[in-house]
Amino acid sequence: MSRRLILIRHGQTTYNATGRMQGHLDTELSQVGLEQARAAAALLGDQGIVKIVSSDLVRAHRTAEIIGAQLGLDVSVDARLRETHLGQWQGRTSAEVDREYPGVRALWRHDPTWAPPEGESRVDVARRARPVVDELMRTFSHWDGAAVLLVAHGGAISALTCALLGLDVQQYGLLSGLKNTHWSQLTARPVFDPSQPDSPADFGGDGTQAQWYFDGWNMGARVVGGEGADV
Repeated sequence: MSRRLILIRHGQTTYNATGRMQGHLDTELSQVGLEQARAAAALLGDQGIVKIVSSDLVRAHRTAEIIGAQLGLDVSVDARLRETHLGQWQGRTSAEVDREYPGVRALWRHDPTWAPPEGESRVDVARRARPVVDELMRTFSHWDGAAVLLVAHGGAISALTCALLGLDVQQYGLLSGLKNTHWSQLTARPVFDPSQPDSPADFGGDGTQAQWYFDGWNMGARVVGGEGADV
């Protein structure tokens, strides 16, 4: 018994292309981003995806709609999959932040508990996004032997992947930046009970008896256009 989880980042936006930070700002896909979403949809066609859940931000939701149309699936929306809230940094370029706060973006990259002024840390993001997966594990009865697709954002996907794998907080920085329309993939299998090796394996009534395994990062062989900032 296994359940696959694919977490894909949205297509490129104009903010990505110009190095401007988005966070919770609602930005549109660029023409390149639309092409990336269509290419990703073609790549995902044989992955056995049976459900799509998207962040409510336009750049992720539009990406999800394009993929859903290709796969013949509706898209559910969950605001808990939003990108990291970047507080006072939102709408500013990386260069602008570096001038005003020298060295602080490096601290942010290396300390997952640190948050931009009036924003969220990666630990905060993991804490709000993890219940989305836990609830699906408990309530979505058609997941066994298939895949669920979450369409979200680079920072949110990184934080959620680390949380599902049970990594120590200080290990959150091990994952490199996720490219537009590339994905993280994990597989859940029932927790093995060595005291009952012959008992049928299951995820428990509440779906919590799961061990997550890491299948890959930055997956997606076809790249269309350039890449942008991960938030």
